[in-house]
Amino acid sequence: MITVKNLQKSFNNLHVLRGIDQHIGKGDKVVLIGPSGSGKTTFLRCLNLLEVPTGGSICFHGQEITDAKCDINKVRMQMGMVFQQFNLFPHLTIMDNITLGPRKLLGVSKADAEEQAMKLLARVGLQEKARNYPRQLSGGQQQRIAIVRALAMNPEVMLFDEPTSALDPEMVGEVLDVMKQLAEDGMTMVVVTHEMGFAREVADHVIFMDEGVIVEQGPPEQIFGNPQQQRTRDFLRKVLK
Repeated sequence: MITVKNLQKSFNNLHVLRGIDQHIGKGDKVVLIGPSGSGKTTFLRCLNLLEVPTGGSICFHGQEITDAKCDINKVRMQMGMVFQQFNLFPHLTIMDNITLGPRKLLGVSKADAEEQAMKLLARVGLQEKARNYPRQLSGGQQQRIAIVRALAMNPEVMLFDEPTSALDPEMVGEVLDVMKQLAEDGMTMVVVTHEMGFAREVADHVIFMDEGVIVEQGPPEQIFGNPQQQRTRDFLRKVLK
């Protein structure tokens, strides 16, 4: 589904990504781990050109999205994105937050959009919040709504940028449970996270990044149980205490 070749990204003199190669197939659950500043989020944001690479190429279903002729907005409609902050519109109800995209961008009728929204809200246990405003919800509930809003566009892949990092510890589980359910349903997912338990349980492919390169990658049982690189072992020793 996504093919990345020699991906480079620099911010002035800071070389953040140094030649990333990766293939993400349909249904893959790819989890990116590594220390802060390793390039994980930049890599994720490059996948839908929220960050424009300074070198290399990214193809989505064979189309080079890094080509200037590509309509990146059409591609983004097929890639749901969930951020650290919830980014819900505070002046809109939860229902309006969810249905805005399908109505304005996909041309879905209000009735159909709201019917789909209620199904998705039921899936995450928040159907009773449809007429509430974001400020009336907890952080965990808002993040679940952010996931629902992305799903309402019927994306082919979901990108998660540390979706639990802004949450109080007791709210982390409810968001991870929704993500686990998505994984079980076969959604293609690329996740940047510090939640090692989630990575071990849900990922079928774990990528450990440091200083802008992929140091090591493989199935979770290898990365967590028998890492081959000393840098990976050092990192896991610190975060798995």
